[in-house]
Amino acid sequence: MKIRNKLTLLFTLLAASILLVYAVAIYISASENREKEFYDLLTKEAITKANLFLNAKVPTQSLHDIYSNNRKILNEVEVALYNLDHELLYHDAVEIDIVKETPELLKKIEKDGNVSFYEGKWQILGMLYEVDQQKYIVTAAAIDQYGYNKLNHLIYNSILIFFGSIILIYLLGLFFAKKAFLPVHDMTSSVQKISANQLGVRLIDSGNKDELSELAKTFNIMLDRLENSFESQKQFVSHISHELRTPLSAMITELELSLQKERDHQHYQLAISQTLEDAKKLARLSGNLLDLAKASYDTSEISFKKFRIDEALLEAVQELQHLHPEYKIDLYFSSSFENDEDVLVKGNEYLMRVAFLNLMENACKFSNPSHCKVTITQLNNSIQFDFEDHGIGIPSEELTQLFTPFFRGTNQTYSQGNGIGLSLTQKIISLHNGTITVQSEVKKGTKISVVLNH
Repeated sequence: MKIRNKLTLLFTLLAASILLVYAVAIYISASENREKEFYDLLTKEAITKANLFLNAKVPTQSLHDIYSNNRKILNEVEVALYNLDHELLYHDAVEIDIVKETPELLKKIEKDGNVSFYEGKWQILGMLYEVDQQKYIVTAAAIDQYGYNKLNHLIYNSILIFFGSIILIYLLGLFFAKKAFLPVHDMTSSVQKISANQLGVRLIDSGNKDELSELAKTFNIMLDRLENSFESQKQFVSHISHELRTPLSAMITELELSLQKERDHQHYQLAISQTLEDAKKLARLSGNLLDLAKASYDTSEISFKKFRIDEALLEAVQELQHLHPEYKIDLYFSSSFENDEDVLVKGNEYLMRVAFLNLMENACKFSNPSHCKVTITQLNNSIQFDFEDHGIGIPSEELTQLFTPFFRGTNQTYSQGNGIGLSLTQKIISLHNGTITVQSEVKKGTKISVVLNH
């Protein structure tokens, strides 16, 4: 069932419950008022008949005639009059005698002074009435046919109004629910148009500052992120294809030339050496791509634990010097670390080693001689690493794109690379909630600072 129909039914049921409670309350109130008003009428009729008989001394036959004539057109009240000795002084219709004044009933009236009860639909009233300092027992009984007819008419009208109101409320609920969910229908139509080739579609924001408007804004923000992600992925794949094609083409060309005709031993060695160098480039590129993919994972997918950041840095230095013995790395501790807690960092040790290695390798690659100075400084709740070189530097206009994947500036002619190292490093530092900043001046050198919480 659609939410629109479900809400309409729930609203209708709620309205029906309220109407039903209201109708029952009105009926109960009307019934109680009818009963009270008719007992008041019985009291007045009983007093009137008692006064006519006792004070006005109207003959019994005249009172009987009045009762008989009125009873033909009205629900006349049947009145009986007794003295305290329980002797019947007057009765409108002894042959009918609805009340059945038993000695027990007369004693109860004499004791309580006023009693009322039902005999079927007949309402019966008994009371003490005093005339000339002498008390009498008066009973009155009648059927409030007019009152019952009004109650039946009230029930009939209430039923008609109830069901008519329910139908009207349901139809109005459908109309307003359809109108309220019209933006949802428009959103659904817009979402159905979205595909991998049409990520530019956006939901219409009504600007009403309601829940649907907030949903549209949130969905559009998500679509912006998806579009950027897809675009980045396309560029990423394009860059990878380009990077892989160059060394592969060189390897294929070298091998094809070597197979075309017989060559001397030195030529084969040169071909193998060049092919090996291209294969190393491919291996380095694939390794960087794997590290970049790992650094792009959600933090919940990466193993984080406490480790000594100084040991990770020393291992990165050893690994770099093993790969490039000609590189020189100088480490300086500008402040003393009094206990192990000052050098403990929660994160992934492997990724941090990769980040440090990339920063030191970049510093050495773009300086002559290949030298990098690393300064470690203890701050209040963090550790700062400064990687400095006195190389060719980076133009100011290229600093904003320095961490873009596969970006290579004008210094690519100085040293080969694939443009992944700094982008990978920035992702790793961000993954560890750290910061990385760059200061550089052309022909004077570059300083990259990394700050990590310990």
